[in-house]
Amino acid sequence: MRVSLSEKIGSRVVLILLVLFTLLPFVALLSVALSPANTLPSGISFFRELHWENFVTAFELAKFPTLMLSSATLVIIVVPIVVLASTMAAYGLTWLRVPLAGVIFLLFLLGLTIPTESLITPLYLTMQHLSLTNTVWSVALPLAALQIPFGIFWMRAHFLGMPGELEEAAQLDGSGPFRTFWQVQLPLARPAISTMLILSFLWTWNHFILTLVMIDDPSHRTVGGALAGFQGAHATDVVMLSAAALLMMVPTLLVFLIFQRQFSAALLQGSVKE
Repeated sequence: MRVSLSEKIGSRVVLILLVLFTLLPFVALLSVALSPANTLPSGISFFRELHWENFVTAFELAKFPTLMLSSATLVIIVVPIVVLASTMAAYGLTWLRVPLAGVIFLLFLLGLTIPTESLITPLYLTMQHLSLTNTVWSVALPLAALQIPFGIFWMRAHFLGMPGELEEAAQLDGSGPFRTFWQVQLPLARPAISTMLILSFLWTWNHFILTLVMIDDPSHRTVGGALAGFQGAHATDVVMLSAAALLMMVPTLLVFLIFQRQFSAALLQGSVKE
């Protein structure tokens, strides 16, 4: 089907408007962050003296090096657990003869419907009973459990798109389930795994509710949890809040820029059939 010139121009104009609409909040946040400290800026304006030192001040006030180390530790624990458990469980529910596989998958889907806020009290009591409060495990274990249902849903959709001939050929070659998973299915699942890795990183890095509840010491909280505390301490200083929020976004933007090709490949996977 041939697309007319007017349709091409119209679609590009719409895309440009959507990009501008998406970037507008970030531009406004940057404008506020570059305003004089202890002021209440109104509107977006870069035609004035830009106070880049606000980022240094926010970096020091929020103790970002310590917080980023805590966030990085949490990511290192949560992301591998989520990716490995989700991939193996999804493969088992898709290709192995697991009894009541459909029922088990539906139970995992029910996990996606449970709000995190409704689980805070039982999770806290459980972690307190296990003497894990005020440790990284009190946040890492519940966070991994909350992300795994979506991971199974995502990876199962990938494995369902794989041809059954792969499994049959591997079985004819004498490969067992683990060898088939590791040497045949896993390399083909790299785009889907990369996307799951990115999403898990973003959810873990930006999460703050469990951090605020489970960890009492603000210096041991993650970036997301500390930003909520920083907001309470500097509620009237919108300039510092904006600078701290932008600093928090930097790692997530870097991760997305590094893995954007894999992310796009996973989203487009299966849209074109040969």
